[in-house]
Amino acid sequence: VVAVTYADMRNASVTHLRTGDKVSYRDLLYLTLISSDNAATRVLARTSEGGTAAFIARMNEMSVNLGLTNTSYADPSGLDARNVSSAYDISHLITYAGADPLLGPIMRTQEYQVRTAKRVIPIHSTNRLLSPGLLGTGMDVVGGKTGFITKAGYCLATLLRIPQGPQVAVVVLGDELFLQHFLEV
Repeated sequence: VVAVTYADMRNASVTHLRTGDKVSYRDLLYLTLISSDNAATRVLARTSEGGTAAFIARMNEMSVNLGLTNTSYADPSGLDARNVSSAYDISHLITYAGADPLLGPIMRTQEYQVRTAKRVIPIHSTNRLLSPGLLGTGMDVVGGKTGFITKAGYCLATLLRIPQGPQVAVVVLGDELFLQHFLEV
């Protein structure tokens, strides 16, 4: 369990947290991956070994190890416009994350309750593909993440398992109309 600081909260575009909240690392992962909680991501980075700078360095090392040649990170939350990637790189990243035994199940979670010492915070995924029967084709969502920043627009990365077929990564970047459906929770 770790405490949220004022610095974690400052300019966090999206957050369900408050300064002083004490949250488990597991709940911070759920907040980060389900509801794009920028403060939760900052807490994870700040409290990791070596702090935020080392966390960002590890993010960049991992992108090199995964062969993401068009990806570079400047901050952990995704809000910094200097964070760059490509649809191709993100398709590889979502495939890797979807196969991870900890991250994959979180990215398939539609609803979750975060518990602090003082309250319960219900969170919901903005990835409408997780809604039961929405695809109507027998495809399963293996992992997915939605996001938005002004420079990139609305984005979706999702990994689908096709019935009796392969997994397919779908990445949509900068879409103004399509992803409005995903943001209506």
